[in-house]
Amino acid sequence: MELIKNIFFNTDRLVANNTIKISYTGLFFQSQSTNVYIKYCFGNDWENYTESEMTKTELGFQIEIELQDKGSFSFCLKNENNEWDNNNGTNYTFKIEPPETSLTVIDNSEKSIRRVRKTYMWSKKVKLAIYKMLIYIPKLITGNYKRKSEEL
Repeated sequence: MELIKNIFFNTDRLVANNTIKISYTGLFFQSQSTNVYIKYCFGNDWENYTESEMTKTELGFQIEIELQDKGSFSFCLKNENNEWDNNNGTNYTFKIEPPETSLTVIDNSEKSIRRVRKTYMWSKKVKLAIYKMLIYIPKLITGNYKRKSEEL
């Protein structure tokens, strides 16, 4: 998906806590720069920025970044000559959507495992009781039931 000319993301939406791949085919790629660095931050906090080198490929300079849940993602780019591509001084800024929580499974694993074990054990006991009743009640009714001591 192309959000701004020469900047592509591998997804349609930027969702928090997901990894995205950014491809840059702008001025630095077209001018055959050898190294391109991305300087980025989440929210409006440029004091806690990260700077990473992008990998040069046939499709442009690329990097994978884990998005944080801070509302927005801002970045600018520079090459080895310390020239900047910062969207004419405004930086590239994109909204980050919160993660989808309706499909999240909350697992209290210890409690659920105990419940499963208890339920499983009770179902086994009930099945065994029903089996014994089906086998031995007809024998009692017909008189074909003998105790082991009587058989000897």
